Amino acid sequence: MSRPGAQPRGAGYGLDAPPSRRQPSRRQPGRHRAGRGEAGVLAGRGEAGVLAGRDRLYEIDLLRITAALAVVFYHYTFSGYAGHLTSIAFPALSIVTRYGYLGVDLFFVISGFVVLLSAWGRRPHEFVISRIVRLYPAYWVAVTITAIFAITLSHGLFRVTPVQYAANLTLFNSLPNIPNVDVVYWTLWAEIRFYLLVFALTWIGITRVRVVTVLWLWLAATAVMEARVLPAGPASKIDLIVQSQWSHYFIAGMALCLIYRTGFSWQLGAILVITYGNAVYQALKFAHRVSGRYHQALHQPVIVAVITAIFIITTLIALRATRRLGRPWFATAGALTYPLYLVHAYNGFVLFNRFGRMMNRWVLLAALVTGMCCAAYAIHRLVEIQSAPRLKRALLRLADAARASPGRGRFRRP
Repeated sequence: MSRPGAQPRGAGYGLDAPPSRRQPSRRQPGRHRAGRGEAGVLAGRGEAGVLAGRDRLYEIDLLRITAALAVVFYHYTFSGYAGHLTSIAFPALSIVTRYGYLGVDLFFVISGFVVLLSAWGRRPHEFVISRIVRLYPAYWVAVTITAIFAITLSHGLFRVTPVQYAANLTLFNSLPNIPNVDVVYWTLWAEIRFYLLVFALTWIGITRVRVVTVLWLWLAATAVMEARVLPAGPASKIDLIVQSQWSHYFIAGMALCLIYRTGFSWQLGAILVITYGNAVYQALKFAHRVSGRYHQALHQPVIVAVITAIFIITTLIALRATRRLGRPWFATAGALTYPLYLVHAYNGFVLFNRFGRMMNRWVLLAALVTGMCCAAYAIHRLVEIQSAPRLKRALLRLADAARASPGRGRFRRP
C-alpha cells in the first residue's frame, strides 16, 4: 500500500516506551521524565534503572504490541498475498486482518503522547541524543538483516543496492528519493519529521501554553494543506513538515499528553474533536485507495469504529481511568514492538515463499509470527539493552565536549 510521496504503507510501530505515572516535581514543574528505556523499545528501564510497577503506563505497552501484531497479521494474511508478494492466502482470516494497517494510526497517536512527555524538561541536545539512541541501533541491525535476506534468499523479489543500503542507514534516504530497504520503514521518516517539531519546542522551552499554541497552528496548517489553496510545488515542500496526512494523530497524542500532565480543558477537548474528525476523513479516503489497489472491500463502518476506539481508549489512558488494568507483563510484550516492526515484513515474505510449499499454511503462519517475535526479543536484549547505552554515553561525552569547547559558552542554553 503506497502513501503519497512514493513511500509504501505497510506496517506501523511505536517508537517510544510508555511514560511514567510519576508526577512532576513541584519545585521543577518543567521536569518530567518518561519512564521509558532509552536503550530499548519498551525495555521498562529508565535512566535510573527499572521503574517500579506502579510508575509505568502498562496500558500503552499493551496497545503498542497489539498494534504491532495487527500490522504483522495484515502483512502475512492479507497484503502479502493481495500484493502478489507471497503465494499463501488466508481468505477467511483476511476478512478481519485487512484492517490491521490501522495499527499505524494508533502508533502515531502513541508517539505524539510519549515523545512530548519524554521531551518535557529536556535540553535540546538531550532530546536529540535520546532519539538517536532510540532509533538507530536496532534499525541498523534490522536493515542489515533485511538486506541480506533480500540479496541471498528473495530470488529477485526484493532488490537492494549498495547505495540504497548505505542511504537507508542514515534514515534520511527519503530526501533524495532513495527507496526504503523494507516497505515498513516509511513510518520512521514520518517520525523524524515529527521530532523536528518537538526539538523546536525543547529549544524554546516546553510549557502548556506553548504546546497548545503549536497544536492550533499545526491544525491550521493542516487545514491549509488539505484545502489545496497553495501551488503544488511549494505545498509539497511545506507538507514535508506539516504532514497533513498524519498530523491529526500526532496532534491528538500531544493533546493527550497535556491532559495526562495537567488535566482536561475545553481547548484540549476541542483539539481532540477536530483531530478525530480529520482522522476519520483521512482514514476513509485511504481505505478507498486500499480497496482499489488490492481489489478487496474495506467497509467504512469498520474503519470509523477502529478510529473511534483508538481515540476513546487513548483518552481514557490520558485521563488515568485505566490504571487498574495495567499488568507488569505488558511491558515485556511491549518491548518487542519496535524490533518486531523492523524485521517482520520483507523477511517474512521471503520465508513464506521459501517454505510455503513444504508446510501447512497455518503452521507456517504460527511459526513465522513466533520466530519474528523471538528475533525481536533477541534484538531487544542484545542490541537495545546492551549496545545502545554505550552509544548514548559516547554521544553525551561528545555533547559535553562540544559545549565545553572555547567560544561555545555564549550559545549554551541553561
